[in-house]
Amino acid sequence: MTLLLVQQVADTAKHLIDTANHVAGQTAALPTEELRFGDLLIKGGWVMVPIGILAVLGLVIFFERYFTIRKASRNESNLMVQVRSSIHSGNLESAIAICRNSNTPLGRMLQKGMLRIGRPIKDIEGAIENIGKLEVSKLEKNIGILGIVAGIAPMFGFLGTIAGVIKIFYDISKTDNISMGVISGGLYVKMVTSAAGLFVGIVAYVCYHILNMMVDKVILKLETDAIEFIDLLEEPSK
Repeated sequence: MTLLLVQQVADTAKHLIDTANHVAGQTAALPTEELRFGDLLIKGGWVMVPIGILAVLGLVIFFERYFTIRKASRNESNLMVQVRSSIHSGNLESAIAICRNSNTPLGRMLQKGMLRIGRPIKDIEGAIENIGKLEVSKLEKNIGILGIVAGIAPMFGFLGTIAGVIKIFYDISKTDNISMGVISGGLYVKMVTSAAGLFVGIVAYVCYHILNMMVDKVILKLETDAIEFIDLLEEPSK
């Protein structure tokens, strides 16, 4: 009797093991669903729309300002040489024409200064400084928008995540289903908005500071050339 009971237990255990192995084999055979980047962006919901708009706006402003500032920061040593040569030869009109044709911030600053020649040196310095401020303001145009994008893009991302969490708990309250699949499945999709918002914010933040550093270099160069021009005007009086 005992041997028969042991044999039945062994057969039952073997059957359970075989069943478990069969189920495991079927589970392993199921195709794994791939996680596609495009699908995640779509599943992020309506919050991805303003985040996408901010991303496009930031890139447009960055590249437009980048090439504008880069053009303004090109080496103007040749312009200074020509202006110096014309002033030394007493040909002021030629120097003014050279500055006008250069169509650069430095050229406009020097042109304004040469139009004030004959007045006290302080007036010339003031005129050059005022034009310099206007030129810097033109270079800094729309750069502040990048700072705004860097600040609000992550906020939109967090807003999307919070909206997703609210929807998850609302669905749970309606269906009374608190399974891990319902919670994690909806939450990981909504976390996409946070990741997208943070990514756009970080890129905009980096671009904002790159442009500011470029503008600072242009300002330093303009100030150096303006000082050199003032020294040039004071040379005959030395």
